[in-house]
Amino acid sequence: MNPPIIRILALCAAIVIPGIPLAAHADDSASPCAALKRIVAAAPQHFASLSPDDGRAVAQPYGDDAQCVTSGGSFQCVWSARDAGSGTNALEGVGADIASCLPDATHDVNSPGRQHFYLGQRGSRTEITAQTDGSTRVKLSVSHQ
Repeated sequence: MNPPIIRILALCAAIVIPGIPLAAHADDSASPCAALKRIVAAAPQHFASLSPDDGRAVAQPYGDDAQCVTSGGSFQCVWSARDAGSGTNALEGVGADIASCLPDATHDVNSPGRQHFYLGQRGSRTEITAQTDGSTRVKLSVSHQ
């Protein structure tokens, strides 16, 4: 190749390559861990800083129709399992997310229909419950005592 052409190509590449947008990755969605941590952190203030959208990232890997609400001192989300109606599979996934994202949480109930965790001492405890709601839905509840 002709040396001036090589220099021109190198100059063009140096100008064009930084302008190429970064590729999107499949995991660019909202993080279940970040959402769980945000929800648990808001528990002592009765979830006042949360909106219904804050819980959707917890459900996003497992379902698309999460509906979340703050009610009576708890934050609750309910959604339909994405994989042809297996609420149990989604429940196992949510339980695994809670265990890995909140390593200080005590996992005291692990049954096919219910996962229960807690953080803190009695009297100032955050309770996290994930359970099946029928055969195709999952419900996440976080409350503070």
